[in-house]
Amino acid sequence: MQTLLQQHDINSEELEILLDARDEGKANFLLVDVREEMEYNAGHIKGVDMLKPTSDFQAWALEFLNTTKDKSVVFTCRTGSRSAQIQNVFRKNGHSGVVNHFGGIVTYRGAIER
Repeated sequence: MQTLLQQHDINSEELEILLDARDEGKANFLLVDVREEMEYNAGHIKGVDMLKPTSDFQAWALEFLNTTKDKSVVFTCRTGSRSAQIQNVFRKNGHSGVVNHFGGIVTYRGAIER
């Protein structure tokens, strides 16, 4: 499971595997949705740990970067575009544990919460 968290990108099937492994205590990571609150409230992946809207990036990015540098973080959004942009900024600023959920919620077939 940890090898998936060492990749730059994971797909929806791999995210489901990771979420199951985390539920079993076999993986440790934060799943962060970077969509907007309205999108999140319409439906989000079961297991999301927090919402960090891209529109508020300047307000939360530095503190989040500094407090999660020693953690694995998977960013997700609608299609994987916004999460990839945020992942790129974090990597450029020294966070090697960030992973992009490529394809986003539109390709996700696992449990969704509303």
